[in-house]
Amino acid sequence: MDRRAFVVGLAGVAVVPLVLGDWLRGRPGSDLGVGGGIRRDTAGGGQAPTLRKSAKEWRKLLSPDAYKVLFEAYTERPFSSPLDHERRAGTYVCAACFLPLFSSKTKYDSGTGWPSFWRPLEGRLATKPDHQLAVPRTEYHCIRCGGHQGHVFEDGPPPTGLRYCNNGLALRFVLEGEELPALRT
Repeated sequence: MDRRAFVVGLAGVAVVPLVLGDWLRGRPGSDLGVGGGIRRDTAGGGQAPTLRKSAKEWRKLLSPDAYKVLFEAYTERPFSSPLDHERRAGTYVCAACFLPLFSSKTKYDSGTGWPSFWRPLEGRLATKPDHQLAVPRTEYHCIRCGGHQGHVFEDGPPPTGLRYCNNGLALRFVLEGEELPALRT
């Protein structure tokens, strides 16, 4: 292969993510907000007041790994969270501010190694585009504290067709029948 063919081929490979990203953003029926700014879940539901804390305050309240996931948008290793295997009835709350985010009724085994849900509780998440990889993704955050939870994909089960792929460190499980923790202030 000559140098020119190599450079042309390399340029073609570099363009694919850009074209694919434009295709995803313009996809009919896609409502994930890829390509826009932070978007609040418009499904409604009860809204809790926004909680603002400094990095120093959050670091005092969270483990170092939970802080990295929630406020530096790290991703935990797949299959590392015990919540991936949690099958009991209950509620999943934000590990930072304790806002309820998901019901166990919408949790399913996606086989990805992260706790996955097909629908959040209404009005609890905000989304924004994530362009850190070649293909744009949509990340979602707790609407109250802004803690990064994970990414949402359009390969989930019915009835939504969505997969909310969550970091286990960003969640806390509350068993059905137990009292939900008070929202952090």
